[in-house]
Amino acid sequence: MAKKIYVGNMSYQTSEEALYSLFAQYGDVMSARIIMDRDTNRPKGFAFVEMDDDSAA
Repeated sequence: MAKKIYVGNMSYQTSEEALYSLFAQYGDVMSARIIMDRDTNRPKGFAFVEMDDDSAA
């Protein structure tokens, strides 16, 4: 069963690729999504990473 992880207090310069690479060290990453402000289209400073396995989370 997949596990979704909240990642907060992130740098606004962090890319989804960098986030994916960081968590890939610990297991299979299903998705890595940085939440964007819908008005300014800039990062809000947090993200969600979905891991394939509960133990990797």
